[in-house]
Amino acid sequence: MKSTGEAIGYDDKLNRALYKALQASGMHLQNYGTVFATVADKDKEEALPLIRRFYKLGFNIQATAGTAKYLKENGIRTHVLGKISEGSNEVPDALRQGHIAYVINTKDINGSSENNNDGHLIRRYAIENNVTIFTALDTVKVLLDVLEDITLTISTIDAEGNL
Repeated sequence: MKSTGEAIGYDDKLNRALYKALQASGMHLQNYGTVFATVADKDKEEALPLIRRFYKLGFNIQATAGTAKYLKENGIRTHVLGKISEGSNEVPDALRQGHIAYVINTKDINGSSENNNDGHLIRRYAIENNVTIFTALDTVKVLLDVLEDITLTISTIDAEGNL
């Protein structure tokens, strides 16, 4: 099925099978770095817990202004990158320089052509620079399930000795 871009992973544990399938599909899996998110308004509520999971894994979060505002309002430290349509080169430069591990880019088919054009350019720059891009949030969830399974997490002990 490789000719159609399909991949499969076999294992007795689901997350290991998913990990193998993601690798077989050519996805570059990283358990650290920066996630750049530009999410359509209709998807923000669904994307929030997923981006929070990246944040808890230690990823830095970057986003366009609207997405960053929403994330910040919900307790996620987020660095804003300027929009391409507003003349900023921050997103293309970050993708070219390898500063971004994953891009989450959803679009609203009823949205403005300016936002859809930015999304198109972001997807193009990500592909040209071999950066893993997600346009569907269900695939982001699968990746996070795998990353959480393979990533060593560190818990801190508070002043009262609780984890």
